[in-house]
Amino acid sequence: MSLFLDEIKLYLSAGSGGNGCVSFRREKYVPKGGPDGGDGGDGGSIYFIASKNISTFGHLKYNFKFKAPNGDNGRGKNQSGKKGKDIYIKLPCGTVVYENDRFVVDLKDDGQTFLAAKGGKGGKGNQHFTTPVNQTPRKATNGTKGEEKQYFLTLKIIADIGLVGFPNAGKSTFLKTVTNAHPKIAPYPFTTIYPNLGTFSYDGLRYYIIADIPGLIEGASYGKGLGIRFLKHIERTSCLFFILDGEGLPYKEQLKVLFNELEKFDIDLINKPFLISISKIDIPSVQKNASDFINTIPIEVELDNSKKIIIDKIFPFSSFSKEGFNDILRNLSILADSKRK
Repeated sequence: MSLFLDEIKLYLSAGSGGNGCVSFRREKYVPKGGPDGGDGGDGGSIYFIASKNISTFGHLKYNFKFKAPNGDNGRGKNQSGKKGKDIYIKLPCGTVVYENDRFVVDLKDDGQTFLAAKGGKGGKGNQHFTTPVNQTPRKATNGTKGEEKQYFLTLKIIADIGLVGFPNAGKSTFLKTVTNAHPKIAPYPFTTIYPNLGTFSYDGLRYYIIADIPGLIEGASYGKGLGIRFLKHIERTSCLFFILDGEGLPYKEQLKVLFNELEKFDIDLINKPFLISISKIDIPSVQKNASDFINTIPIEVELDNSKKIIIDKIFPFSSFSKEGFNDILRNLSILADSKRK
């Protein structure tokens, strides 16, 4: 399994420009040829490029320092030095770049490129310094130094749908059942310790990215449990799919805690379109409790800030029997499509 890494510091050194050359044309029968010192080559630059084929910074964990080659020095016979080769660092789409705590760029789109460290300019050869009174200049300039940069990179996953729920609510099982993802699944809290991504299609034509975010508990917005580190990934999802643990706390209490934690982290999160579901209805006691709760619709959930969330539809399901899956996938597709327009 590849390492999931969603924050990293990178240290970049662009190449310096090569020096210009002092040289004079010296050929048979041309004893006093003019200046022919070539220019130095520019130093290599370093670029960030967003790639949809990468989902983490794991490939950079042990390779976080980059040095681009210097440009070659100029030579005689007006030969310019070779330019230093540019370096392109692939980053996952959704990478946010900071320099000294200052926002620099948000790499959201596949192929988006950003010049992270510019190579130095090559120096000028003495061919550039002839004047009417000085036809044999012995002057050339040195290349300039390449930029040195330090960046802090953080990843905010881009997905159509974000799964939200308590630890062990059944999010990973749901993701595995409906997508091509293979998350770790076990009957204990915090089995999912980093986001998992998968894709699903309801009609075989349109595909949607769904992200399983590590489970939330009360106090997550203040760092409790797995804390706010993974709450940031919900920011980039278009809509939310809440999975209430069929065997967990009272359903209304679960809703209140989940909405409160999202609101405390970022009030905009509770304004995203959402669907509510209850898992594990293959268990008879859960099926009865879910049915009783659904019969109380519409359900009003009052948050700590006195804001009220009205629930008018709940989708019970079982990942074991796949009961309710068709209805859920159809409605998730409709919800995701509404945000793509």
